[in-house]
Amino acid sequence: MAEYTRRYLKTILARMKEPRKFIQVVAGPRQVGKTTLVKQFTSKAKEPCTFVAMDAIPAASISSIASVWDAVRIQMKTSKTKSHILIFDEIQKVDDWSEQVKKEWDADTWNNVNIKILLLGSSRLLIKKGFSESLAGRFELIRIPHWSFAEMQDAFDFSLEQYLFFGGYPGIASLIKDEVRFLNYIKDTLVESTLSKDILLLTPVAKPALLRQLFELAAANSGEPLALSKIQGQMQDAGNTVTLSHYLKLLDESGLVAGLEKYSGSVLRKRNSVPKYQVYNNALRNIYSGKNVKEALRDAEGWWRIVESAIGAHLINNAATEGMNLYYWREQNSEVDFVLESKQSIVAIEVKSGKRKNSEGLARFRKLYNPSSAFVVGTGGVPVENFLKMNLVDLF
Repeated sequence: MAEYTRRYLKTILARMKEPRKFIQVVAGPRQVGKTTLVKQFTSKAKEPCTFVAMDAIPAASISSIASVWDAVRIQMKTSKTKSHILIFDEIQKVDDWSEQVKKEWDADTWNNVNIKILLLGSSRLLIKKGFSESLAGRFELIRIPHWSFAEMQDAFDFSLEQYLFFGGYPGIASLIKDEVRFLNYIKDTLVESTLSKDILLLTPVAKPALLRQLFELAAANSGEPLALSKIQGQMQDAGNTVTLSHYLKLLDESGLVAGLEKYSGSVLRKRNSVPKYQVYNNALRNIYSGKNVKEALRDAEGWWRIVESAIGAHLINNAATEGMNLYYWREQNSEVDFVLESKQSIVAIEVKSGKRKNSEGLARFRKLYNPSSAFVVGTGGVPVENFLKMNLVDLF
């Protein structure tokens, strides 16, 4: 089978074809294929490219950012080429990387050296750590989300049920035939690498055990609103709600799990709301279910919680790439599972099974907020399979 190409490759090609103006940053969670995308880019690029994996360079030679940059400058002189593309993978592995990149980038700008820079990193923590300070105004971000149902179906022939349970991890799609192996890989390798390498190495965390417990509880409760004060009581390690809120933000920035705010029309009320937990990839929820896919399918109520979480994952991934915001809404006995906001417009979405929920929440929400549209996904509405293939822009 030919190598699958995601639509983000076109964005990378277009950006790097432009005259040198900004550092281009490809950022996203682990195992979404960022390195594969960039390697596909190098095979199509019209300019010479140098790809450097920073995690393969010994710590003793960590000043290599400047060394690699100098080597490219010399190469351009000797070959008399007018431009070159320099790519750094896992750039966040280098101490003080942002200052080094800033120094070399500014030197090229001053000396009219046409080296275009493409950086890869494993999470939005990369952006927060270096770009908001040293490199402010010098970069553009290309967000790479988790794989959609349409992509996993096209590339790996995933059924709807397989996607709902196993999520969208292309690099380990072949492991789903051995469910224990697949779920153990997610838990022991992918999650642990994200926590220990993407969060704990980049950000001061006073209580790593508390961070891990919060992730496990939030992921297992994906699709459910639960106050931090209540989730605190389920933890072995004590931590106040301010600390938990900070840790939840770190998990969000790493592409693991987010805490959706309640939609209210008021920024202050949103920020003070009870969070609704939402994983970015449904596999992260199901590693804690204790069930295999056949057992999960036999539990009708539990399966629809899996469906709702998968729809939330689809929304939160695509909302980030399209510049939208995602919320939920609940007032007394009325609720709407998801509220999608784009500029001044909102869309209300309710996930419904034959035996679960009515749509009174949508009717009440319409009266209060006058959304562009309000509809059901599931029984009596848009089929789940169809919705998971939709472009969110088309909802407005």
